[in-house]
Formats: sequence, C-alpha cells, structure tokens
Amino acid sequence: MSYKIISKYIKDISFEIPNAQAFVMLEKEISNYNLNFDIKSNPFKDNIIEVNTILRVSPNQDVKHKILSEINFAALVSIDKNFEDKKELEKIILIKIPTEIYPTLYETFVYIFSQAGIKNIEIHKKVDFEKLYNEKKKS
Repeated sequence: MSYKIISKYIKDISFEIPNAQAFVMLEKEISNYNLNFDIKSNPFKDNIIEVNTILRVSPNQDVKHKILSEINFAALVSIDKNFEDKKELEKIILIKIPTEIYPTLYETFVYIFSQAGIKNIEIHKKVDFEKLYNEKKKS
C-alpha cells in the first residue's frame, strides 16, 4: 500500500490565556495538564483524504487557572487507486500520517507557547501513535 502526503497545513489554532493569574501559574501547574490527540479523516476528492491530527493540552481538576490550547494540523494524503485493505488504511490514517507530521506539529505548538511568553514548557517530544492506536483498540 502506498500513500503520499501531498500537502500539510495548520487548519486551526486555539490558544487562550484568560488572565494574568493563569499565565503566572502555568509553569508551576503544567504537570497537571494532559496531552490529548484526536485524529479524524475526511474524503477530499478522488483518492485524496484530509487527515486532521488535533493536539490538545487539557487541564485536570486540580488546575484552578486554566489555559486552553489546541492545534489542528491537517495533511492531504493521496492513496493508491486500487487500495482495498480497510484495516491497512486505518493504520495509515491513525498511525503513519500522524507519526510523519508530528515533528512539525510539535515544533509549531512549542513555538506558540514560547511566543506567548511561556519558556519552560514540557510537552512530549516523542509520541508513539502505534501504541495509542493499540490502546484504543483494546478499550
């Protein structure tokens, strides 16, 4: 099965620091935030799929002054015309594409934080999308 990423782009960014207290507390409270991924796909046109990898930083209940941050990084992917294996296509969409685009997604996300004045942010540099896929399949 072959596929090719023909284009990548930032589809949406949401970044909100609601007040000064949230900004001041963020570096201290960042360990109370979770990194979440959501991957969605939409047919675009003949044998081209839009794959959206959404990265979200979500606070747990211990965070009093919450920030909101999410980025949707999209890729247009060309799939072979004669491709029939649905299971393999699922793995391409949920593992291979996110793995390929994640370095750019990560770099963009960290850049937004640094431009917002938040320097000491710890975000997972490596993400195992295959492991996430397998965990989701089990549940």
